[in-house]
Amino acid sequence: MAETLDVTSMLPNKFEPKRKNRWVLMIEGIDAYIMKTTARPTVTTEEVEVPFINFRRYLAGLTKFNTLAVTLYDPIAPSGAQQVMEWIRLTLETVSGRAGYADFYKRDIQLKLLDPVGTVVELWDVKGAWITEANFGELTYEDGTLAEISLTLRFDNAVLQF
Repeated sequence: MAETLDVTSMLPNKFEPKRKNRWVLMIEGIDAYIMKTTARPTVTTEEVEVPFINFRRYLAGLTKFNTLAVTLYDPIAPSGAQQVMEWIRLTLETVSGRAGYADFYKRDIQLKLLDPVGTVVELWDVKGAWITEANFGELTYEDGTLAEISLTLRFDNAVLQF
């Protein structure tokens, strides 16, 4: 016999969704308050095709984390552009042409989602992040919008702690 559920059994008594504007991104060497946008990590798992007679089966293949996009405001002081360039120079010193060791330029990042009173309700530990692309943005005389810096970060692994 089919069971009919009442509304109170389907809905939780207490419901507070996470909000997109309650987060802090912690990157060593870059002030957290200049962060404008980011995203939670995304993951892609490749598929492995196994042909057999007239059928195909699929298995999970290699899994990788995709790049992470971060947009920063670029204040006059402390300079957001200078903070980003200091990190980039650990990868490649643009004056001398010397490359850096991965141990120097890879940084661990924490992404914290907050509840209404500021308690961390979701914590991502992003391991081994480094800048693959830094776009210091276009300038215009047309309006008074804020200067921004767009970063693309590649990282080794991400762990959702809670």
